[in-house]
Amino acid sequence: MTIVSARAAVTSQWLDEGRPVVAGLLVESVGSSPLEPGALMLIDGEDNVEGSVTGGCVEAAVLHEAQELLAGDRQARLVTYGISDELAGTVGLMCGGTVRIFVHELSGQRAATELAASRAVAQGRTVVVATLLDGDAAGAKLAVVDDEVIGGMESGELLDASVARGARGMLDIGRSGLRHFGADGATLGSDLRVFMRVHAKPPQMVLFGAIDFSAALAPMAKELGYAVTICDAREMFVKSPRFARAAEVVTDWPDRHLAGRTLGPRDAVLVLTHDPKFDEPALTAALKTEVGYIGALGSRRTVQERNDRLRRAGVTQEQLDRIFSPCGLDLGARGPEETAVSILAEIIAKRTGRQAGHLRDLDVPIHGREEIPAS
Repeated sequence: MTIVSARAAVTSQWLDEGRPVVAGLLVESVGSSPLEPGALMLIDGEDNVEGSVTGGCVEAAVLHEAQELLAGDRQARLVTYGISDELAGTVGLMCGGTVRIFVHELSGQRAATELAASRAVAQGRTVVVATLLDGDAAGAKLAVVDDEVIGGMESGELLDASVARGARGMLDIGRSGLRHFGADGATLGSDLRVFMRVHAKPPQMVLFGAIDFSAALAPMAKELGYAVTICDAREMFVKSPRFARAAEVVTDWPDRHLAGRTLGPRDAVLVLTHDPKFDEPALTAALKTEVGYIGALGSRRTVQERNDRLRRAGVTQEQLDRIFSPCGLDLGARGPEETAVSILAEIIAKRTGRQAGHLRDLDVPIHGREEIPAS
């Protein structure tokens, strides 16, 4: 179970039990902030805490805000912490960033909406939770679960319709973030801010080859949120129970298997078999998709010979440049487990556009962010 799924399960439990619950939602960040917008921290009436918004920098301050809110001041509030804050020395981000956190109570219909959304997230369904940050109804929630709309913004049907449409658009992007709407609820305008917390379907990772490297990669990739499939045409290889512990296991030829799947920029294909009759059909089929990462194991000589055969089969140099082979970062990795770390690190670097150097050698912020606009 991923951290997000585990947190959703706790949220469901607390709300099911009828506990008073306050949520701290990270809605904006600038500079070096450990967590992405959408991070969630929950506090109940007995000061139990679940989740984090900055990895420890301002959690105590958010807890204090939650305690005040639960003590009788029910007003939702947007609080700012960081180097520009007058409290920077006590509750500011030590890493130098600035964050805005929306602290609000989950009660009534808002709790019911969050509960339905949390249950759906724990089940691995597609969910967007929209939270209104401005106006008399600040804290109101609307959720889109699969394609069903739950709850509402408490500010009119037009805003509900606009937010639901915007939520579906954010789901297509696959990232959480702020959207702005007019005071009348129209999509044109900037009077009302709504934060969209997106829980998209997990990215897919297809591993070709039921071997030790697949057994090492699958559980690590699952912890990163991937839905993992291990595919091999050799039935005697795939039947080992170690492969099914963290992945769906499929007995099929790679080109035929990929023909039945739709892969996009968030997904990954790894070719680990070291056998031309499996490797080359897998790579050729992967190149026909929009998959974001294609990797293949192999020595320098194996890679060169495989590329020569792929060229003769009609694969262009532009297509070959999409393949990371040998895959993985230069970590000096030995054995399946260390190699798995190397490969997953390269996938993350590819997704984020980083060069994967030493952090201590950089003189720029660790987490690049756009500047928070003035409120």
